[in-house]
Amino acid sequence: MKDFSALKKNLKKDFTSLKKIKLAVLGDTATQFLTQALRGEGYDKGFDLQIWEADFNQIERQVFDPSSELYEFAPQIVIIFQSAHKLLGKYNKLKTEMHSVLASQELNLIESYYGTLQSALGCKIIYYNYTEIDDAVFGNYANKIEASFLYQLRKLNFGLMEFSTKAANFYVADISSIQNEIGKQNFFQPSIYINTEMVLSIEALPKVADKTVSVISAINGSFKKCVILDLDNTTWGGIIGDDGLENIQIGSLGIGKSFTEFQYWIKKLKNRGIIVAVCSKNTESIAKEPFEKHPDMVLHLEDIAVFIANWENKADNIRQIQSILNIGFDSMVFLDDNPFERNIVRENIPQICVPELPEDPAEYLEYLYTLNLFETVSYSNEDAERTKQYQIEAKRATLQQKFTNEDDFLKSLDMVSLVEPFNKFNTPRVAQLSQRSNQFNLRTERFTEADIEQMGTSDAHFTFSFTLEDKFGNNGMICVIILQKENDNTLFINTWLMSCRVLKRGMENFVLNTISNFAKDKGFTYLKGEYIPTAKNEMVRDHYKNLGFESTGDYWVLNTSNYENKKSFIITK
Repeated sequence: MKDFSALKKNLKKDFTSLKKIKLAVLGDTATQFLTQALRGEGYDKGFDLQIWEADFNQIERQVFDPSSELYEFAPQIVIIFQSAHKLLGKYNKLKTEMHSVLASQELNLIESYYGTLQSALGCKIIYYNYTEIDDAVFGNYANKIEASFLYQLRKLNFGLMEFSTKAANFYVADISSIQNEIGKQNFFQPSIYINTEMVLSIEALPKVADKTVSVISAINGSFKKCVILDLDNTTWGGIIGDDGLENIQIGSLGIGKSFTEFQYWIKKLKNRGIIVAVCSKNTESIAKEPFEKHPDMVLHLEDIAVFIANWENKADNIRQIQSILNIGFDSMVFLDDNPFERNIVRENIPQICVPELPEDPAEYLEYLYTLNLFETVSYSNEDAERTKQYQIEAKRATLQQKFTNEDDFLKSLDMVSLVEPFNKFNTPRVAQLSQRSNQFNLRTERFTEADIEQMGTSDAHFTFSFTLEDKFGNNGMICVIILQKENDNTLFINTWLMSCRVLKRGMENFVLNTISNFAKDKGFTYLKGEYIPTAKNEMVRDHYKNLGFESTGDYWVLNTSNYENKKSFIITK
């Protein structure tokens, strides 16, 4: 991670090609250096954070005054930083009988911030949680008496977490964990705070900026989706081909415990929806043996979406994994204990994230925790099924190799799609797809669950979700369409996004047949589409052209009155 001076150097670089995001920073202490760190970190993560910073301790005025500079700036994201130090000052001024309600009062204020900002701007809100301060008035008894400041602080942080679970567009940035990581003496320096009103030390700023911009990245669909594992001395201790099954290090004793805990972490990632793949220089049958036979293995073959073990170049093998998964290299993390292999992969695939694992396996996890590699802003039940879906996709790819005629292959899949409007059951997955889909996404609009609910009941929108199932299994929801009334004759395709897992199955034709026939039945003559280029959606640049739309300059138009259904081997469920 870069230090603050390196982040400041980023401010002199060219931001013109980066995605622009309007960001407001509201704090009850000085935030000038924080905004510099945020903008510098934004550059490294591909964003031009156009920051407006309020004067310190002006949060309430900026939020509750509709004529304030905040509303004139109209940000897409608002960061609110109310520090534990200012909260302690507020606590000190309260009457003793009011100490036990401090957390409740603050939560009510935060909910008011949220409601006002949502109503006026509809923006995303990132709220920094509270770092712990023990004023040592009650000692350890502070954990048992509600009136203690420490009790109120912890209650407030818990209340923030609870509120965030039910408040769309509200995200908690956990800066308290940063203080735990680097120590309070490094996070907060009293003499600087007293003289400058700066709560965050120079050392802490890059970590706070990284934590914050990781949330912004996830909101904008940029995050890691896959972890690729080396095996020998990474997933277990020792070399399976030399040491044999009985002698590899794994289990609950000695250094083997480090590898067991590492596997538990990978397993939790897999259960959360992160794709797990294996890339090992090994004979495949030998590499698979621990997964199949070792009693202490936490990971098993069913946890691995793609398993590649051979003696080829690892960079080439990772390219093969990428081609099977059909996700960007920048969505992947490669973990390998060997510095030589790490450098080979970095040099050949610069987009991939390759952490510099410590030499001591006992330190793997603590190091990886600090990197916060797998930030997310959403989770759905379908995430838990992702590994199975990619395993099934590998089987489809194997089957396809047996067919010389693509139509025969597609017919053999027995594909079925359920087409539904947005509803309370599919809303979380629709929102998640809008936030995560980057490559097959014509306009790359991001929507929250609240946005999806609003469009699902809007008279100005028609909504479609598509699932895809075949003889190998169910892919779940894989496509979202939002049509928007432009006038009495035209429906504008506000959103057309699709999972790259189902490319080359004729889903584009099936979707167009569905929405074109819908438009015709509703009396609309034209479908109007738009392609907005991003760094990741080049693959759909000619999407409308290939489907027969005619260019009108910035837009593409299809006349539904003379549209004939395109060939598709998908039937409606």
